[in-house]
Amino acid sequence: MVMRAEQAAQSSVISDAARDKIISYFRERFGVPDTVKLSLGAVHPSGAVPSFNEAILNLDDGKKQGTQFLLFSKDMRYLIAVTGRMVDLNQNSPEEIAQRLREAFKIPANVKVSVGGFKPSPSPDFEQGTVTFDNGQSKPEYAALLSRDGKHLMLGELINLTIDPRQQALRTIALQDEPTQGPANAPVTIVEYADLQCPTCAHMHEFLETQVVPRYGNKVRVVFKEFPLPMHDWSLVAAVACQCAYEINPPSYVLLRSAIFRNQQFINITNLREMLLTNGEQAGVDRVKLAGCLDARSTMPRVQRDMAEGKRVTVDRTPTLFINGRKMVGLPSDDAYFQAIDAILGGK
Repeated sequence: MVMRAEQAAQSSVISDAARDKIISYFRERFGVPDTVKLSLGAVHPSGAVPSFNEAILNLDDGKKQGTQFLLFSKDMRYLIAVTGRMVDLNQNSPEEIAQRLREAFKIPANVKVSVGGFKPSPSPDFEQGTVTFDNGQSKPEYAALLSRDGKHLMLGELINLTIDPRQQALRTIALQDEPTQGPANAPVTIVEYADLQCPTCAHMHEFLETQVVPRYGNKVRVVFKEFPLPMHDWSLVAAVACQCAYEINPPSYVLLRSAIFRNQQFINITNLREMLLTNGEQAGVDRVKLAGCLDARSTMPRVQRDMAEGKRVTVDRTPTLFINGRKMVGLPSDDAYFQAIDAILGGK
């Protein structure tokens, strides 16, 4: 078959090895399971950022399909997974950036858009800053990149392709003095960052407790981390309570965590304290000690440490798990986690 000159030029922009690197790096960095097929479309030089190429990454899990717009430097040093699309600017004032974002993402008038101060990024092609959307109840913050000429803005962070995400996770995540289930010498270590008010986290915890742990026994160790999200009104206090339980009576930690997830739909900001104390007492925690620890927020530093650590290993939603350093996000399918664990036990 004869390929047109334009198609040939597009396909020769990067090598097959570079394509494979981008796909595998995206899978690792964003925790995409092996059950999701990834393919990179035609690669073009970026008109907005001359030293970068751009392409569409296609995702297919067998049930639904999706796409992700990518930019990556021609020297294969940096990758950007752009949220939505690039926003064109006439001026790069905070006011214009906020207005353009509001138009591009159809932000309601009652949501305040704030643009943080931009500063040089590791790449000379961008300045990096933050954009915050405040709806009065939560204020999610997003990384933003402004092109060197000030004419293009995108939501996304500059990812260094030379840093191995799995090795970074293994170096960063603390495993000592942490709530744990399973033997320390287990060949598979699963680190779970969860929000106690998150319904998907409740399903994940049930999956770990009823399927993973019984299936693999002493071959698996689970390490629990707190990652309360800002949009939830009681998950932070619940995380403090769980860490109190760990400090008072370590074996009670998993029982209390399980009880909170099991009773999630019955807990609210009004009955929170009583529910935590009652569930804690049933889990084997001294009620008076738990009340004192909870009221004093004594374990808040432990929760904050987990949150800071999670952010360093790119946790931005829950549940996020690391299986021997490999990132896995959400609960896409039971098989995805079983495959990841079986691959490790099989020596891969």
